[in-house]
Amino acid sequence: MSTTATPAPFALNLQRLCVIRIVVLSALTGAALYASLVLQLPLPYPVIYTTLTLVMGITLLVLVRLHKPWPVTDIELFAHLLLDILSLTVLIYFTGGASNPIVSYYLVPLTISAATLPWCFTWSIAIISTGCYSLMMVFYVPLEILAPHHHDTMFNPHLAGMWLTFVVSALLITYFVVKMAQTLRERERALNDAQERAMHNEQIIGIATLAAGTAHKLGTPLSTMAILLTDLKQRFSENQEILPDIDVLRDQLNQCKNTLHELSQTAQIYDGNADKNPRPAELFVSGLIERWRVIRPDAKIDYMLQGKARAPGIIADVALEHAIQNLLNNAADASPKPIQVTADWTAREFTLKIKDYGPGIPLDTAEHIGKPFYTTKMKGLGLGLFLSHATINRYGGSISLYNHNEGGTLAEIVLPVIENNEQ
Repeated sequence: MSTTATPAPFALNLQRLCVIRIVVLSALTGAALYASLVLQLPLPYPVIYTTLTLVMGITLLVLVRLHKPWPVTDIELFAHLLLDILSLTVLIYFTGGASNPIVSYYLVPLTISAATLPWCFTWSIAIISTGCYSLMMVFYVPLEILAPHHHDTMFNPHLAGMWLTFVVSALLITYFVVKMAQTLRERERALNDAQERAMHNEQIIGIATLAAGTAHKLGTPLSTMAILLTDLKQRFSENQEILPDIDVLRDQLNQCKNTLHELSQTAQIYDGNADKNPRPAELFVSGLIERWRVIRPDAKIDYMLQGKARAPGIIADVALEHAIQNLLNNAADASPKPIQVTADWTAREFTLKIKDYGPGIPLDTAEHIGKPFYTTKMKGLGLGLFLSHATINRYGGSISLYNHNEGGTLAEIVLPVIENNEQ
């Protein structure tokens, strides 16, 4: 099966611009031939044909360039729109100036810029095209067939009306089309984010289902093996050759039980039954660290509070505590020195930083960190960090991982806060 890559947005827009340009150049070439052969107008045809040929040649080169693996930037697209304005100005200058009907084509590059480029480029296009239009009202080569009826007056209402209409149209396009295009892009980003969250939730539900099924299927065989090992140890209590092997088997069985316990926790971590009552952030973090110290008595930890005002309230439950403890376990496993935990807060968010002094995050694996079933540990399921991300995101928070200057990883957890209540 063959696959084709979808062009990048700017490349696709530049390709469309080239198609539009080819159509316009073909129409202008036909108009020039008609003026020369049928109307026999006295125009500087060498300049006109040279301009048309040059722009057509650039367009064909761009179409060839689009087949190369070079990225198309917004600056490149902006430059091509300027080329359209410049070539149009040259043609209008030699064919009657602002009285030439094709002067309205100045709006086309402006509209394309408003729909595809950032606002700064669009305003630049608007200013340049308006300036060129204004110059064409004063500096141009007159064409008798396009001469206005009121050519004997300093103020020509027809040309002034055309110019005013163009200026108003340019302002409206620049403002409203940019706003509409920006709204569409924001909506597309929101839809992509929602789709990504939905896929993320499906992964979590799938993992939870797998964990629950695995826990159910492995529970009974492991219990049976534990009973048999206990019986074997009693029967061969005096056999010093077999007892070490039985102890090894028991250790391996305990490891299997611990893994099974972790799997069962994954089935509960995303049950959707979070406690919606706010809890004081300082008490919540202090409590979970004390409980974690009981679980990991071998780990060294320094805990500091940096908030100046009274600690705010946060929405938290056992799932959030387990997610933060996963990060504490990762830091303790990696760090030969005591890990540092600092809590800080503002009126809008509560920040918890976990800093270790381990090897840090390898650059070649950074993009995979946090994905399900990916782990850099010899023992592990690759679910801890993934579920921590999922749980904290569920509470409206975020996790960021950095390699800090002192060597090691800094995990920064940001959670939204609830208004301070009397505690």
